Amino acid sequence: MLKWVVVVVMMVLVTGLFQPGLTRLRIGHLPGDLHFRLFGRAFHLPFTSTILLSLLAWALLKIL
Repeated sequence: MLKWVVVVVMMVLVTGLFQPGLTRLRIGHLPGDLHFRLFGRAFHLPFTSTILLSLLAWALLKIL
């Protein structure tokens, strides 16, 4: 269970870092991705995009 939590947190971080490149694919702006401002800073938490990319990675690894 702990491994899955670590994987999800890492995918959230990776998706957040590569967010400018992924916006062309509309990943990061799916329903369930959170965008908010707090104390003048913008925060982006791409939960749905992380799950989608995790499922895609799992399917690719399962095929290979």
